[in-house]
Amino acid sequence: MSHRIDALVVVVPAHDEEELLSSCLASLEIATLAARGVVERIEVVVVLDACTDGSGEIARAAGMRVVETDARSVGVARAAGVAAGLEELIDVDHRHIWTAHTDADSTVPPHWLTHQLALAHRGAHAVVGTVRPDFDDLSPEQTEAWWATHTPGTANGHVHGANLGLRADVLLRAGGFPGIPAHEDVRLMDRVRSAGAHVVASDAAWVRTSGRAQGRAPEGYARYLREDLTAAVAAEAQLPREISLL
Repeated sequence: MSHRIDALVVVVPAHDEEELLSSCLASLEIATLAARGVVERIEVVVVLDACTDGSGEIARAAGMRVVETDARSVGVARAAGVAAGLEELIDVDHRHIWTAHTDADSTVPPHWLTHQLALAHRGAHAVVGTVRPDFDDLSPEQTEAWWATHTPGTANGHVHGANLGLRADVLLRAGGFPGIPAHEDVRLMDRVRSAGAHVVASDAAWVRTSGRAQGRAPEGYARYLREDLTAAVAAEAQLPREISLL
């Protein structure tokens, strides 16, 4: 079976991200430049979802293709970006198109796309990458808790829309991103795995994402950092004492 990838679609949903979008797009410019040594056709789509700030001007000034939605839903935005990118590649078989996904509040490493493509060439249908928060945004307690629950170089398999890649035919067969305001990435990957796709988890091209306390998605990464992270560490710390009482 051929694992050839001829084209690449990169999707970036944005909702009022004028403060962070420039850094995201600058990192993508470097990553796409590196990827052009692997594939010639690359479509980068920035999806402006109900934006009321200068995100559109920033994306257009960077030369990105812009699509606008008004759904206030990251799932709808990701799906719209995929559709727009594939429309530009209508002459390419979906089996030979790779789709890469990140967020407007994130920066990707220079080898982000080439790493995903290398795994795709080896037969991966999807790549689940890791993320690290911008530690400048976190309290000392949050930072300590994060490092206590994450091992550098080890992929934990958690699904993050800020660092995700899928072959286009696999994505579409799974029904695409559901039009929901949160956990659209997890829901999609549940269906991808249920269909028997070859999913690779990797920490080799981790993405830095905002560690802000209030995120754009109500149940997104910001809520995890704000509510779940330190609670998980506290619960784990209590476990040995609880066991000793049995």
